[in-house]
Amino acid sequence: MSNLFKAALLVFTLTFAVPSLSHAQSTAKYKCMVQMTNYMGEGAYVVISLIDSKGAYEKTLYVMGPDKKWYSSLKEWNASKAKKQANISAITGASVTGGDRSVNVIEIQNSKINAGYKLRFESAVEDKVYHVKDLEIPLTTATLSAKSEGTGYIRYVRFSAN
Repeated sequence: MSNLFKAALLVFTLTFAVPSLSHAQSTAKYKCMVQMTNYMGEGAYVVISLIDSKGAYEKTLYVMGPDKKWYSSLKEWNASKAKKQANISAITGASVTGGDRSVNVIEIQNSKINAGYKLRFESAVEDKVYHVKDLEIPLTTATLSAKSEGTGYIRYVRFSAN
């Protein structure tokens, strides 16, 4: 192999392969299964948010509910979204109705696990009670492998490594 080819291969590796490896190692993908209670009514809008150790919103991980006009019903999340603009189009899916389940993939930075962060599941249904903390769990390796019970429209949530 010529020295020029070796140099080009080294530059390519350092430019493209190494950064993508470090990104892959810095985040993990989890399947998140949300099982809803058997409530009567419209489909629920549910937002999964990353909450920091002080209780402030840090990042939106997933939005179940495609119609932006109903985002205002998720009051806490909507207020935080207005302060911290983010593109959520890639992490938005269908709303979920009573008794149904939704399975989505969320991406979590490994540095946030076991570091005082929480996952908050906020839920709203048209003409019904709004639940700012339908489910809020510490973001730990233990909770990412356990079943967590909701308090509103969510019956329970389970995670599995993707």
